[in-house]
Amino acid sequence: MLPYEDLGFARVDHQRYLRRGFPEVIYCPGKSVEQIVAIVERLVASGGTVLATRAEPAVFDAVKAVQPRAEYYDKAKALVIRSKNEPVPVGYVAVVAAGTADQSVAEEAALTAELIGSRVERLYDVGVAGIHRLFDNWDILSKARVIIVVAGMEGALASVVGGLAVCPVIAVPTSVGYGAHFGGLAPLLTMLNSCASGVAVVNIDNGYGAGYIAALINQIGEGTTD
Repeated sequence: MLPYEDLGFARVDHQRYLRRGFPEVIYCPGKSVEQIVAIVERLVASGGTVLATRAEPAVFDAVKAVQPRAEYYDKAKALVIRSKNEPVPVGYVAVVAAGTADQSVAEEAALTAELIGSRVERLYDVGVAGIHRLFDNWDILSKARVIIVVAGMEGALASVVGGLAVCPVIAVPTSVGYGAHFGGLAPLLTMLNSCASGVAVVNIDNGYGAGYIAALINQIGEGTTD
């Protein structure tokens, strides 16, 4: 198979797995249902796991009609067709969400990390307005190799976790909040200006990006010998 396949409206990268360890991922907004179905079919033919993010139910219905193995994750708004040779989960990534309204982005991050081969533990609705909820579940976070913190409003949870955790923290600001929140800009700036060491930040609502980075960090050292 050629390195990429020109469909006219998209050039499908068939060698992404060889370079990066995971196939090309489909970002659905801006594409027609017919385009998404065509891209999915070509990625399935290459044999790897297919992940389509921000997929609406209508997209899933169209893909399911031609790919019966397709699965839909409503909370993550993601469509998945699993490879027959999925990776054995390694390590441990913790995904923390400040509030229930942040769960869609958190689930996108968690699902991405799982598909790339990480064990994932979820801890939701533990924002700073009731910080005891976080401390009561600290045993879940203390064993993680990477922690993803998803928060809207003022985004303070990432700094709190970053000030306590011994592992890298990936902060994800969400577009959840009231007027002066500016569609996620407020938590983005808070996270970028965190005084806690070891906190890195992805863009607003980018659960996929956080999950991918976390999985890469989590895999460091796996399969190596002394």
